[in-house]
Amino acid sequence: MTQADPAPAATPLQDIGPIENVPLRVQVATRLRAAIVSGRLRPGEPLIETALAQQMNVSRAPIREAIQILENDGLVETIAYKGKRVKPLTAREVEEIYSLREAFEVMAVRRIIERGTSVAPLRAQCDAMLAAAKADDLEALVAADEAFHHTLIQIADHELLLASWKNLYLRIHQIMALRNRERPKLQEVAGNHPPIVDALEAKDMDRAVALISAHTRNLNEIDPETIATTP
Repeated sequence: MTQADPAPAATPLQDIGPIENVPLRVQVATRLRAAIVSGRLRPGEPLIETALAQQMNVSRAPIREAIQILENDGLVETIAYKGKRVKPLTAREVEEIYSLREAFEVMAVRRIIERGTSVAPLRAQCDAMLAAAKADDLEALVAADEAFHHTLIQIADHELLLASWKNLYLRIHQIMALRNRERPKLQEVAGNHPPIVDALEAKDMDRAVALISAHTRNLNEIDPETIATTP
């Protein structure tokens, strides 16, 4: 009696990943968060469960749970006897968010220089911004700009700093979206970043700190009085 040949070993497919079973509340929260930080759901706008459930074709339960997630993110607030709404921005909040962003990014710059960290990933994001500006692609430029600042914090190699910055950047993204009511000068935005990388590569601490500070508090980029929406 002949013995059957063993079944051939399965060949792994490198381009096929596992199927992710994402809870519905997380999917809803992701969509609502994107709408808030992009400015499509504006500060002060009410979040009505029944309307959102109908629009997103889900029951009210995942809407309610998603809104709670966003409240924990600091993007939504509860008003007594009125319900939930996108959290308004005040001029003071805008100023505080940007001053904290400056402190985080200055800390990152100092750590990168002190530790001799390679800034090649930042150079790649600069190239992406310049290419987007040349193509007059605002969406691609904004994505590369955000990636630049995320990478700056990431390569500083400080986990608590990165976690804190990620939470803060939800509000920064929202403010930037509200600011961009008029199309910015794309070449100017893209051109602000390579000098920062040059200073980091040269390990010029004073210049790098001065450049990142000026960049994060640029009053031409953000006017708290016009961005803020009071309750």
